[in-house]
Amino acid sequence: MTAPGGAVVTGAGRGLGKEIARLLVQRGHMVLVTDVDEAGARAAAEELGERAVPRVVDVRDLYQVEDARDEIVELAGRLDVWVNNAGVLVTGPAWEQDESTWRLMLEVNALGTIHGTVAALEAMRRQRGGHVVNVVSLAGLSAVAGEAVYAASKHAAIGFSLSTAADLRAAGEKGIDISCICPDGIWTPMLHDKLDDPASALSFSGKLLQPREVVEAVAKVLDKPRLVTAVPGWRGALARLGDVVPSFGLAAIPLVIAQGRRTQKRLLARGGPQA
Repeated sequence: MTAPGGAVVTGAGRGLGKEIARLLVQRGHMVLVTDVDEAGARAAAEELGERAVPRVVDVRDLYQVEDARDEIVELAGRLDVWVNNAGVLVTGPAWEQDESTWRLMLEVNALGTIHGTVAALEAMRRQRGGHVVNVVSLAGLSAVAGEAVYAASKHAAIGFSLSTAADLRAAGEKGIDISCICPDGIWTPMLHDKLDDPASALSFSGKLLQPREVVEAVAKVLDKPRLVTAVPGWRGALARLGDVVPSFGLAAIPLVIAQGRRTQKRLLARGGPQA
């Protein structure tokens, strides 16, 4: 059996990205811990140990992404896993946001996923193997009130991922997998900052996930590749139903938002969800 090679995780300075990087370190990979925040990347890599290497990467910049790929190939000899985790969420109706906010979400969430995937595939096609894992969102599967541009960026990410997987198959490329993880709201610093934001209510309408639950989903697709995995599965089924029957999904949204706002108020009162 070939020893584990290198891995790259974007947005790994904190939260879910750091925990995914931890998983890959535990599996024996040399992991490039990338983040736009240099201090966060360094602190995370130091915590994860000698097999974790920090690097500043803004996923909106293709050249920075390609340089990260080249660095991990040089360090580890090959690139086994690339995880596109970096993401930005700004809530509110699109008409209340300025163009720079639209661009930030679209460029980080969608273009960043494209940059990472294509850069990884260049190495993986040469070595004839590898796995790209794209952390998307349930917002990529259906309508999300209060998160229109974010949802657009995530729809783009999943559409790109599945279409690229189709291109790989059409080209006869074997041994290269692309998997999309679509989690519900995750209790990370990004969501914690939205506790008092009514526009984020939909993200609080289900069971708030702990990062470990999403990491477990990543571990499963690494062991047994799957194109799309919703976490939890039942919320994914509802999201897909809302996408297939848009009138049903839109009619249900006010009820779901009301549930989310009740959860926000409860969490504000007690300081967060139970682990």
